[in-house]
Amino acid sequence: MEIKEDGNCFHETKFIDQHGLLRTTKVPVVQQLARNGLKHLPDRFINVPLDQPVVSSFVLDASQSQTFPIIDVAQLRIGPGSEGLGRAEELVKLASVAKEWGMFLIINHGIEDSVLRDVEDVVRGFFGLSFEEKKLSVGSYMNVDNMGYGQNFVRSENQRLSWIDRLAMKAAPKEASEGLLVWPQNPANFRQVMEKYVEEARKVCNHLLEALAESLSLEKHVFLQNFDSKKSEINVRVNYYPPCPRPDLSLGITPHSDGSGLTFLTQFGATGGLQVLKDNKWVTVPWPQNTLLVGVGDLLEIMSNGRLRSPWHRVATLADVERISVTLFYNPPSQAEIEPVNDEGLGNKSYKKVIVGEYMRNYYKISPTIDKVAINFAKI
Repeated sequence: MEIKEDGNCFHETKFIDQHGLLRTTKVPVVQQLARNGLKHLPDRFINVPLDQPVVSSFVLDASQSQTFPIIDVAQLRIGPGSEGLGRAEELVKLASVAKEWGMFLIINHGIEDSVLRDVEDVVRGFFGLSFEEKKLSVGSYMNVDNMGYGQNFVRSENQRLSWIDRLAMKAAPKEASEGLLVWPQNPANFRQVMEKYVEEARKVCNHLLEALAESLSLEKHVFLQNFDSKKSEINVRVNYYPPCPRPDLSLGITPHSDGSGLTFLTQFGATGGLQVLKDNKWVTVPWPQNTLLVGVGDLLEIMSNGRLRSPWHRVATLADVERISVTLFYNPPSQAEIEPVNDEGLGNKSYKKVIVGEYMRNYYKISPTIDKVAINFAKI
């Protein structure tokens, strides 16, 4: 299919070229390609190397539940006493899955179903608009945070692209996006709904940071003390993956680790897109309906002195169905200095102190990369 240069089918994005000059390029709108009945994948979206590791499906069933257990957050909230054993067992499960996979599923997290339904409604409402309506509803603000509506991490005019359209904004601190048109005006309640969800998710993340510390036999405050209630950052990224004509040749998101403390995800529609690299195989992560997924980010890897590791992961495309995910990246304040915990059991520290903002600027500067190198910024 030939895409017309009429401005309606492209995101416009800016990048700094190899000579240090600011350039502008046009990026096809993936949702528009799918809506127009695309039958063949454009060359620019062919994004799977021939020497890629094998893809292995991982279906969660009773026999595998101990391999990738679902964490019951309500159990983690049980205090000492007659039910303390249940909490102890849940902490053991949490430590095991977090260490082995770098991510875990949660249930009984305390976020009301109505809140999650509202998030789905406004997200579907936005992506249900025409491209022209979306552009009228929200702008694009291109800096290291890649906020607004478009496709981020575009570094050149001939770069291979991911099969995705994105909507990204800073939800916390609230003043972070003042004066920027990064919150959709349509649906009208988009920001209100998303900010309510973000604050509920923050409570869960704070509790999980304490539980993760306890699961590693550390003082429960050692991770959470880096997250200020007023200054910590929560970035929202809504990922829209339309059906793709050649899922064997394309990726929704190229391989990466998250530059965050914790990453908090919900998804709508199809499952089966998230894959994690384990034992040199891309494993499709089980993600049952009505569960949320939490991932370890680079910053928590640093804080834990490598006891927890941010997973190298990617998103596969699907042939016949759309998939939407909402990702929250929970970070300490940009000016905060983080350092690895003192842990005699691990011997010498493997990571140095870093300022969060400096780490993130380096992360965005070098992304995307072919393997996990951003974390080297913090390694001794």
